[in-house]
Amino acid sequence: MVKLVALYKQPEELKAFDEHYFNTHLPLTNKMPGLIRANITKFSGTPMGEQSPYYLQADLYFESMEALQNSMQSPEGKAAAKDLMGFAGKLVTMMVGEEVNGESQ
Repeated sequence: MVKLVALYKQPEELKAFDEHYFNTHLPLTNKMPGLIRANITKFSGTPMGEQSPYYLQADLYFESMEALQNSMQSPEGKAAAKDLMGFAGKLVTMMVGEEVNGESQ
């Protein structure tokens, strides 16, 4: 399984960010073909009690790299990307990776 990870730095206006992210951007993202699931994490701080440099993380899961690439090139993927750049282009860092088993001993 492949996932696209989007890390968002702390926005200046939390309420406006949340409003747009959850009411506009996430619904666009959820329409992307081949998307298996989207997990969203809001960070509450660091283990030392400090504010996290990141506000939110989105993990978007796809069956394969090909499925991710096809989804990104679809009209729905392009619409989500255009929206992202419009409201959070300066805040977001995106990465692609494959999950590996990290069992502890």
